[in-house]
Amino acid sequence: MAVLAIVTSSPPDTEGGHLVIARSLVAAARACGHDARLVVTPDHGIGRQISSYLANWYTDVSGQAGVRVDQVISLRTPSYAVRHPAHVCWLNHTIREYYDLWPRYRSVLSRRARVRESVRRACIHAADRWLLTRNVARVVAQSRTIQRRLAEELKIQADVLWPPPPPRAYRCDAYGDFVLAVSRLTPLKRVDLLLHALVEPAARHVRARIVGEGVDAQALHQLSRRLGLTDRVTFLGRVDEDALLVQLAECRAVCFTPFDEDYGFVTAEAFASRKGVITCRDSGGPTELVRDGSTGLVCEPTPSAIAAALARVSDDRSLAERLGTAGAAQAASMTWPAALDRLVTV
Repeated sequence: MAVLAIVTSSPPDTEGGHLVIARSLVAAARACGHDARLVVTPDHGIGRQISSYLANWYTDVSGQAGVRVDQVISLRTPSYAVRHPAHVCWLNHTIREYYDLWPRYRSVLSRRARVRESVRRACIHAADRWLLTRNVARVVAQSRTIQRRLAEELKIQADVLWPPPPPRAYRCDAYGDFVLAVSRLTPLKRVDLLLHALVEPAARHVRARIVGEGVDAQALHQLSRRLGLTDRVTFLGRVDEDALLVQLAECRAVCFTPFDEDYGFVTAEAFASRKGVITCRDSGGPTELVRDGSTGLVCEPTPSAIAAALARVSDDRSLAERLGTAGAAQAASMTWPAALDRLVTV
C-alpha cells in the first residue's frame, strides 16, 4: 500500500469544505490500507497570494515523519504548487475572485486598485496554468462546474469526480415540520433568498432552521426580524457533527441555494440522510446532483419560486419521502473506495 500526502491549503482558523474533504480522504485511504497523512499548507488570502504560492512551492512533501511519500493528492489553490513527482490534483477551486467572480470583485475596486489587481490576476492565471499542466501529473475536477471553469478560463481538460458524503453516521429519524439550511453565512450562499421566500404567500406556513456562521450572520438576523420571521426561523449558529446529524435526520428537506457553488457537500449529506434538496438553476454544483422532481426540486433563484418549492415539499410528506429515498440511492453510489481508485496512481 502507498504512503499518501493529502495536501490542502487553508487560511488560519478557517474551517471549510476543503478540510472536510481532506480529512475524509485521509480516513478513507487509511481504511483501505494506505498510510495517509494530512498536510495543511498556508493560504494568506487576497492581497498576499504570491507569498502563499511561494510558501506552498517550498513546502517539502517528499517525506512525512521520516517516511517517504509515494504520492501527493492536492485539493485547492495554492496547494497544487507543492512539488512531487507523483502528484494528482483533485481540484476544489482556484481563487474565484480572479476567475468567475472577477467582474463582481473588480466592480468594488478603486481605479488604482483595478490596475494592481488586474496585474495580479494575470500573474495568477499564468501561475495556475503552469502549475496545473507542468507541476501535477493529472487534474481531476470535483464537479462539472469546476471542469467547465478550467476549460473556459485555463484551457485545461479534466475528468470529474464528485466527493462522496463525509463518513458520518447519517440517519433519517423523521420528515419533520421544518426545512434546514446548512451553510457559511456569506453573500454567495444566498441564505437571504430563503428568508425572502418565507414571507411569500405560498410559504407563510413553512418553518426553517439555519445552521452556520459567517460575515453575513448579523445582517441575516436583522433581515429575519425585519421580515417578521423570528417565530418561524431559528438560527442555530455553528454546531458540532452530532448536532448537525440530528438536524439532517429530523428535517423535512434541505434548502441550499448558493450562486454557482463549486460543489456543495450539503447536497451529498442531505442525500445520505434521506432528504431531498431544494436548489436553484444557477447554483452550480448542487444542480449536478439534484434531479428535479426525483432527488429534489430545482427552481429559479427568486423568492416566489423557492417559496413554491418549499410549500410543495412541506405540504406533501410523501413527496419528501420519495425525494429522500432517491437521494439516498444516489449517495450510496458515491463511495470513498471508488474515489480512491480514481485518485491513487502509485
